Amino acid sequence: MTDSGVLELAQRSVMMALMLAAPVLGFGLVVGLLVSVFQAATQIQEMTLSFVPKILAATAALVLFGPWMLRSMITFTTKLLTTIPHLAR
Repeated sequence: MTDSGVLELAQRSVMMALMLAAPVLGFGLVVGLLVSVFQAATQIQEMTLSFVPKILAATAALVLFGPWMLRSMITFTTKLLTTIPHLAR
């Protein structure tokens, strides 16, 4: 396997990881920002007030985007496993 092949495989793997993590992180970011603004406006500094909504948002993101994430991961893994014999040359 050449150096360019290794770099291409690593690049595709990192891009796939970012694509799969983006919905959950995005939902958590938006909810965290909204909760922080709410806490700053009301001066309520309760830790569970920031933690619980983020967990619920991450769960909602997994429920909404889970099928797409699973299909993307299966497609990537299938392509990777079918190209392994060609990578060994």
